[in-house]
Amino acid sequence: MEEKKLDINSIIGFVLIFGILMYMLWQNQPTPEELEAQEKAKQEQVETEQKAENQESSLATSSEDFSTISEPDSTQLTDLRNKLGAFSYSASLPSATTKETTVENEVLRLKFSSKGGYLSEVMLKNYVNYDSVPIYLIKDKNVNFNINFGTTDSRILNTRDLHFQPSITKNGENTIVSMKLKVSESKFLEYRYELKPNDYMIGFTIRSQGLNDVINSSQEINLDWTLKGYRHDKSVQYENRYTRLTYQHEGNKVSKLGQMGDDEEDEEEVNWLSYRQHFFSSILLSEKPLEKVKLISNNLVEDEEIDTVYTKLYTSKFPLGLEGGEVNQALSFYYGPTDSKILKKYKKNLEESIPFGWGIFGWINKSVFIPLFAFLSGIFPYGIAIIIMTILVRIVMSPVTYKSYVSQAKMKILKPEIAEIQAKHKDNKIKIQQETMALYSKAGASPMAGCLPALVQLPVFYALFMFFPTAFDLRQKSFLWAEDLSSYDTIAELPFHIPFYGDHVSLFPILASIAIFIYMKMTTGQQMASQPTQEGMPDMQKMMKYMIYFSPLMMLFFFNNYASGLSLYYFVSNLITIGIMLVIKNYIIDEDKIHDKIQENKKKPKKQNRFQKKMAEMMEQAEQQKKVKGRKK
Repeated sequence: MEEKKLDINSIIGFVLIFGILMYMLWQNQPTPEELEAQEKAKQEQVETEQKAENQESSLATSSEDFSTISEPDSTQLTDLRNKLGAFSYSASLPSATTKETTVENEVLRLKFSSKGGYLSEVMLKNYVNYDSVPIYLIKDKNVNFNINFGTTDSRILNTRDLHFQPSITKNGENTIVSMKLKVSESKFLEYRYELKPNDYMIGFTIRSQGLNDVINSSQEINLDWTLKGYRHDKSVQYENRYTRLTYQHEGNKVSKLGQMGDDEEDEEEVNWLSYRQHFFSSILLSEKPLEKVKLISNNLVEDEEIDTVYTKLYTSKFPLGLEGGEVNQALSFYYGPTDSKILKKYKKNLEESIPFGWGIFGWINKSVFIPLFAFLSGIFPYGIAIIIMTILVRIVMSPVTYKSYVSQAKMKILKPEIAEIQAKHKDNKIKIQQETMALYSKAGASPMAGCLPALVQLPVFYALFMFFPTAFDLRQKSFLWAEDLSSYDTIAELPFHIPFYGDHVSLFPILASIAIFIYMKMTTGQQMASQPTQEGMPDMQKMMKYMIYFSPLMMLFFFNNYASGLSLYYFVSNLITIGIMLVIKNYIIDEDKIHDKIQENKKKPKKQNRFQKKMAEMMEQAEQQKKVKGRKK
């Protein structure tokens, strides 16, 4: 009974203590005014931390801003002089800390490193990559910009290891960033950058002042510019195909280094050089041609599943000339989209860095398809513009399709007669060829007539093959299920990687492959029906049967990682071609009329041209030689 009482008393005691504690907490809780004061104090602390962070990342732009930083002591100064000679002055300045200066306009945000004085970060403000991350052409030390030179006190120095003093000024609306590597306040090597409003081109001058007795003029002053190109597209392999070092030399001649492997070239004079990363470019231009330039391109993508950060490593090396013992080199940098409309504005032939195709293929793109697509896409959505352009191309090419089909129809009608000739002269191949050619000549038919239309279409086919992967306007433009017409569309992700195909399934290549299969089934079937089998020749019918299946399969694999805009074009193009062929076959071509016309032509005396006469003479001579050999035996 006593134990029970004790337990009850203990419980009552604990309850009373808990109640007292809760009462004390309630009494001591902060008032609304105190809570507001605490919140304000927290906000001020956050703002103070952010301000300190911004001050740390944004470098002050004059030496006065570093007046609180302690100067090196005498021992440190001695060490700097022993190491850097005259340039120890620059290392002793308060700005000799590795920080960055940030400036920007409407399209670019730039950071300059005080150590090395070069552009350490370039962000394009209006673009993002496939993963919605801002486009950086330079970031995280993917660049090296260095001048290697000798001094009169027998030192070899690199600007990348030396500290430049930054300053920012204004020239009208332009922002001037000056990075000076100083020997004294009046003697220095300067990188001068000029950024204009809403412009991707940055003026860049390298000049020295008062260094004629510091820089050794008997040794070459070499500039190295190295850049590792970041991947920006969904498929790094596809992007890498259109990532190339391109340069203009010998006047207006434009050349490129290797597309996929490693390559290098030495050029005597270069006007500009472009580190093209598919849809974005880093271009160095010079007012005077750069002399003795060494250009190097190294492929960094060996395995698409592993190498997914960088595409290529670009390197350019060239000497800087001296004038009166001083450096004075006027250059410019372009960091921006590989867009022909923008590049043309600079009137430096920079648009030629875009791979439109060589010769007639490039001319077709620049003169026909680019203006046509620009017009259509200004009126219609981009996917619809592709379809309309495809329809127009097929209508223009329909006479060629018609001629090809007529030629095949003629060959089909003549096939029985050719078979008779082969049976009649089965032991005399020369006679078969003579009579077959005579028949073709009288009937106005030719086995080559069906091939010529296909050859006529090749320039258009190849031009469009180059147009779609380089059309900047298609970048990140959606149509139906395709999120980006400049990249592949995806309807399913695979849990594994198929060699040459990828780890996804694209629908447009599947549709294009089906359309190609139907088209080839129609055309190849017609060709097989019209082509006679010749003894001693390869079995063309068998080869054509293989092609019916091989071509769509190749399309399916090859285009799975290509631009969906290109697959859309091939799909629509083949559908239209199938429709045109059905109309020609069922409503335009009458095989009976063609047969009657052939018979009429055969009755007319046919005058042979010079080539036909020569061929007939050669066959006749071969026939005579064969007879002579037969007699000797």
